[in-house]
Amino acid sequence: MSEPASAPRRPGRLVAWLGFVLALTALNYAGRFATEDDETTNDIAYEWVSSIGVVVQFGLMLGILLLIARGLPKRELFALRRPSSWKRALGLAALSLVAIYLASLAYTGLLSLLGDFDPTEEQGLVPDEWDSSRAAPFVAFFLAVTLLAPVVEELTYRGLGFSLIAPWGVALAIVATGVLFGVTHGLLIGLPVLAFFGIVVGWLRAKTDSVYPGMILHATFNAVALLVAVSGAA
Repeated sequence: MSEPASAPRRPGRLVAWLGFVLALTALNYAGRFATEDDETTNDIAYEWVSSIGVVVQFGLMLGILLLIARGLPKRELFALRRPSSWKRALGLAALSLVAIYLASLAYTGLLSLLGDFDPTEEQGLVPDEWDSSRAAPFVAFFLAVTLLAPVVEELTYRGLGFSLIAPWGVALAIVATGVLFGVTHGLLIGLPVLAFFGIVVGWLRAKTDSVYPGMILHATFNAVALLVAVSGAA
């Protein structure tokens, strides 16, 4: 793995980052349990307020990340550097994406044997079908969750979080940021898939020494999920 073993340990910043991530986790689980009895309409993607909420949420997250990293070399901490080979990085990203889809299919198949469980329905963000009368708010939501959300989440976990944990071990950074990425979403049924997703993208971050391939993978995954849903193929 490419993260330098001599990278300085910053326990104070790590504690601040962990506090931030755990606070997000608590808020998301609290929100989930507070609304678990409400009927979901899957109309979130067609409401302007959803896009505004995503922008505000991730804007605040980015601000907190910059505050935690204040005074430190941000390009280094957030891994904002080009991979040594874009061809290799994109190949690894494609391989990672295939692994995530295969794991997701296997997990969904296993759940179907146990009962009527659907990880994609749990979060309530994916619409059931296309509604041309509300195309504009959907496009805004699509851009928010396929551009803004992946960028900020990757900066959070595979950027700052990975760099702060890596001095204690790159393998630990891959697993810890992956698990925390999954837990922070506040889901139960979908947690294994999200954690696996985070671990795979963490591996990609370590192999390429860059946060950019993970951003591309993450954005692609979100875009495909939304497009497949509205196409009626899901």
